[in-house]
Amino acid sequence: MGDQHGGRLSHASLQQAANWYVQLQDENVSDEQRHHWQAWIDQHPEHRQAWGYVQRVSQRLLPLQDANAQGAAGRALSDTRRPHLGRRQVLGALLLVGLGWGTWRATPLPQALGRWRADYATGTGEVRDTRLSDGTHLWLNALSAVDVRYNAEQRRVLLHQGEILIDTAKDPLRPFLVDTEHGRLQALGTRFSVRRETARTLLNVYAGAVEVRSLDGSRSQRVEAGQQLLFGAAGFDPLDSASAAREAWSRGLLLADNLPLEQLLDELGRYRPGHLGCSPDIARLPVMGAFPLHDSDRALGLLEAALPVRVKRLASWWVTLEPRG
Repeated sequence: MGDQHGGRLSHASLQQAANWYVQLQDENVSDEQRHHWQAWIDQHPEHRQAWGYVQRVSQRLLPLQDANAQGAAGRALSDTRRPHLGRRQVLGALLLVGLGWGTWRATPLPQALGRWRADYATGTGEVRDTRLSDGTHLWLNALSAVDVRYNAEQRRVLLHQGEILIDTAKDPLRPFLVDTEHGRLQALGTRFSVRRETARTLLNVYAGAVEVRSLDGSRSQRVEAGQQLLFGAAGFDPLDSASAAREAWSRGLLLADNLPLEQLLDELGRYRPGHLGCSPDIARLPVMGAFPLHDSDRALGLLEAALPVRVKRLASWWVTLEPRG
């Protein structure tokens, strides 16, 4: 889900590409099937983009020892590649070894590099729980990255990617700050979560208060316990009620209160490698309940039991929900 998961491509194109990939992996694939695959690729630019997305997902999730033997699909696409690897591709391959193959999804290289270089970072399905030097409790959600900068004047956390939950320790001499690309947050003896979204930052306060200042310093907003604020370059949205879901992930739960199915799968997809999507026909189905984040197959089974949907698995790393019928 989202752009990094092929979100700009149609569900139909992605499913067709995944079907072709599975067929071409068969060692008994025929020349006629390869011909039909090539005709499909040439039919529309989106088909080639969808194929590229499927291949990126598969390559980042197949075991390293199989990297040189990925079947007919890999050999077929090799004709469309450049004859040599560039520096970025080589660096990406080295990072795969260092970070662990299973933590990668279809993540752009700059984002993956950012996680690799950060002071604290998490991969797919990983939640990190740590204590900072002053006793502050910091949780990182899956696919998140932060840097911590403490000195004699201030305690500062830079959120580069993803989401954090913070329970601050008291220190009257040093303010506690969280910086995102959209502004600065100053904790006022508090427990709060901060989530970086595509163009905005989402703040939920559960205890105490947080003072938010826009990036240019022209606007500020005090957010009290039980309140939520979404803000970005365009300004601050009206205050809303804090969401329990933005704290529950630290306990391994995904809470849904009339959450559209597409959004729930986008969140669940942070906890399993590969592609997780749904047909546009069911994308807006409202979902209620609590789902286990660290057992996504069980979560999918609960969705299948509660909604008029079925889980379709083309491969262990390619799962979609379709209308039941």
